Order: sequence, then structure tokens, then C-alpha cells
Amino acid sequence: MDLGTFGIYTFDFEHQPAAQIRDAVRELEELGWPAVWIPELLGRDAFTHAGHLLASTRRLTVVNGIARIWSREARWTYGAALLLADAHPGRHVLGLGFGGQPRPGVKPLAAMAAYLDELDSMDTPNPRPARPVRRPLAGYGPKMLELARDRADGAQTYHVNTDHTARAREILGPDSFLAVEHAVLFESDPDRARAVAREHLHGYLRTPYNIAKFRRLGYTDDDLSGGGSDRFVDDLVFWGDPDTVVRKLHGQVAAGADHVAVQVIGVAPGVSALPHWRLLADALLSPTTR
Repeated sequence: MDLGTFGIYTFDFEHQPAAQIRDAVRELEELGWPAVWIPELLGRDAFTHAGHLLASTRRLTVVNGIARIWSREARWTYGAALLLADAHPGRHVLGLGFGGQPRPGVKPLAAMAAYLDELDSMDTPNPRPARPVRRPLAGYGPKMLELARDRADGAQTYHVNTDHTARAREILGPDSFLAVEHAVLFESDPDRARAVAREHLHGYLRTPYNIAKFRRLGYTDDDLSGGGSDRFVDDLVFWGDPDTVVRKLHGQVAAGADHVAVQVIGVAPGVSALPHWRLLADALLSPTTR
């Protein structure tokens, strides 16, 4: 699965009307970005959202990062993914994840395996696309990464450090796809940068499954209290001048990522991150992709 080395991950479209989204994603395509990643968090359905972006562009790959397995039964995920793959050959990637709040008595690994079982056993009169549905999984722990390696088209991660990327690559092996989201902030003053980063990370330090993930990454109680230690913040948000940010992003590639989805933070809801995406395009994309 080739998405290029760098793409854009954004929550921006959750806050914008359809026409503004259309204009923004068309400019992303014109800038040469090969892929855009969208979450399913604030109310917009993963597949209608992806369909709008795909219909607004001609070459851009749209990746669900992630479509939550709790948002719909497997049969509806299957049908929606087939239609997008048929309508936009090779341009949609169905990123699946557990997502949402923990469910008492439900193990994420078992729930994901059962969901994949249902997807793989599905029968439908819907026409088969010429190119198959691509299906990476959100994975952090060793067992979920093994499931992504064995039952899916690789893995995608969110808010991890380069050490995790290196460990994930070891588990996935050399041939399985690994995409890594990473947050960036163009701010060189350490106090201001860390204040914005802590605001961004605040919600993730309040959910049990994220805290468990951060503990597996080696962060201590001291790292995860008080808004996060400097070490924690600096690992999860690459801040500084453009050269510094770009150098750190390449560190994720060096650690084993096939693709890095760059999330620009510090942009107010409803305000476009396009100026930052233009700057990143100049710094990260090769002339042959533009």
C-alpha cells in the first residue's frame, strides 16, 4: 500500500461547511499531498465524509483514521467500503479501529477479531470493485499489531513516539504497512509551544485506554500528570521552526514508518490550516509528487 511518505491528518473538516472542505481538499491535491486522513469523532460519519472528499478530488487518497467498529455493524461497513472502492478505484483506505469509550467486559482485541471475522464472511449482491478494499487496523499493543499484520493491510498508530514505531515495525515485519500520525506545531518558544501542546494532549490524558497506551510507551505517573512532562509533550508534539519539525518527522520514517500523517495543531476550530499545509508541502514533498 503506497500512500507516499507523508500525508495530512486533520480534524479541521469537522468544523467546516461542505463547500469550504471541498476547496481545501482540492488545494491539498494541487499541492501534491498524496493522502488525507480523517477521524470519526465529532459527528461526521466516516463514509459520507470520505465520499465527499473523494468526489471533490481526482487523485487524492482518503484514509479513514479511523472508522470506528462501534459506529456501525460489519455488514454496513462492508457495503460502504465496497461502494467507495468501486466508485474511486484505489483511492479509499478503510482504517478500522476500536475507538470510543471503553466498554465494560469487552476486550478490544477480541472485538476487532470478531468484526474482521464478520467482514471476511460477508456475502452481498453489491458489485465487487475492480481493486480490493484496503483495510489497515489501528494498533498499539503487540497482539493488536499482530492481528493487523495477519488479518489486515498493516497498521496505523496515533500519538506514539519513535520508540513505539520501531517496536511496531519489529512486530509487523519488513513487508507489512505501517502509518504513523504525528502532531506538529510551528512555534519556537518552548513555553508557548508546550502550553499549546498540553492543551491538545489534555483530552488524551483523561481516557483510560490512552493512558494505558502511554504507559506502554514507557511514560511514568510523573510524565502523565500536570498536563504532561516536557519529555512526554516533546515526544508527542514536534514543535519548533520548520527545519526542526521536518527533521523530527523524518525520525518517524527512520524508525520504521512507511507513511507519516502530519497533524497540524494550534489552529482554532473553523480556521483553515492551509497556510501550514502549504509550508509543509514545500518542505516534505518531492518535486516529482507535485
